[in-house]
Amino acid sequence: MVSFIVGEKGKGKTKILLDKVNTEIKSASGNIVYLDKSTKHMFELNNRIRLISVPDYNISNSDEFIGFLTGIISQDHDLEQMYLDSFLKIAVLEGQDITPTLKRLQEISEKFDVDFFISVSINADELPAEFSEQVIAAL
Repeated sequence: MVSFIVGEKGKGKTKILLDKVNTEIKSASGNIVYLDKSTKHMFELNNRIRLISVPDYNISNSDEFIGFLTGIISQDHDLEQMYLDSFLKIAVLEGQDITPTLKRLQEISEKFDVDFFISVSINADELPAEFSEQVIAAL
């Protein structure tokens, strides 16, 4: 499953994502990973959640980002959820069509049984139509 929190920058998407991940870890039977553009939110996350600062890994395009995600999944057979904050930035998709990357995330989610929760700095009506029903919060 791929779920989205959408809205313009500064509207509170990260707070919703942080609240969700901290709630989910209480009942999670597997591992949870939180990917972000920095370690700024380290102390806001439960210590059972692995925080990864994506820019530390010099990812230069969305294909490398997908490879990075699948690498994380391949190393953790107990991974059940991934939270992607600042998605356009960490996936190197600012100003680009996000549809192909979202389709690949959907395939990865189904194949490896990992749920993705993604914050995207766009309005709900800018999200590709095929993903509109997967929006859990629009700000």
